[in-house]
Amino acid sequence: MQTAPEDPFRMPEERPPRLTPQNVPYQDLPHLVNADGQHLFCRYWRPLSAPRALVFVSHGAGEHCGRYDELAQMLVGLGLLVFAHDHVGHGQSEGERMVVSDFHVFIRDVLQHVDAVQKDHPGLPIFLLGHSMGGAICILTAAERPGHFSGMVLISPLVVANPDSATLLKVDIYNTDPLVCRAGLKVCFGNQLLNAVSRVERALPKLTLPFLLLQGSADRLCNSRGAYLLMESARSQDKTLKIYEGAYHILHKELPEVTSSVFREINTWVSQRTAVEGTGCPP
Repeated sequence: MQTAPEDPFRMPEERPPRLTPQNVPYQDLPHLVNADGQHLFCRYWRPLSAPRALVFVSHGAGEHCGRYDELAQMLVGLGLLVFAHDHVGHGQSEGERMVVSDFHVFIRDVLQHVDAVQKDHPGLPIFLLGHSMGGAICILTAAERPGHFSGMVLISPLVVANPDSATLLKVDIYNTDPLVCRAGLKVCFGNQLLNAVSRVERALPKLTLPFLLLQGSADRLCNSRGAYLLMESARSQDKTLKIYEGAYHILHKELPEVTSSVFREINTWVSQRTAVEGTGCPP
């Protein structure tokens, strides 16, 4: 859609406010401006007392960070500060829906957000949590900064794609969520996801941080072979894999027995690695 060119003589204060795709002014919302000048909607879940660790949550393709509220609230209960943003082209962030010029833009934006929050909370250990495409983003983010992150939780990460993924992105559970993109997978975005898979495969041997990996055996989007490849290839000494037999892709929104187990696993794993306040990155 074409827009009228901006008047170069208009004073800055006269410019109309930048709006989200839902027509809400960004000035009324928590947001960051990335290196391309795009506004990204942010969320922060803060504990009542001083946090003892930080967690960045990376959402999957077509969704948004608000879908991780329950997981974030559980982590806040452990005394952690949880933060996230809607990736470019998703949710309440700017950008054409489910389009990105290069997959690395997602990693660059995560590192910008991480740096901003760590500046306000120096010395605290920081963890990554990602689902699906968000898992691939976390893997690449961790590989880009070896030794920076204290650990990573991956739920059905994109490591090996299912060839039928393009036809499976529309999930019924999303249908009542107005912030979820239902346009289907564009060819250009599909190419970026394939690009991400090849980058992830090259990055796996660079991983040395502790991680928890949760995977459904019947996942039709991110092939469970990727979980085994990740376990074999990562050089991390502290790595845990739990396979949920017969479970699908969105383990944190699955049948109650699966979801409750996922929450327990994450709670226990993170609790054990944030037990001592201000411990920084494990050796």
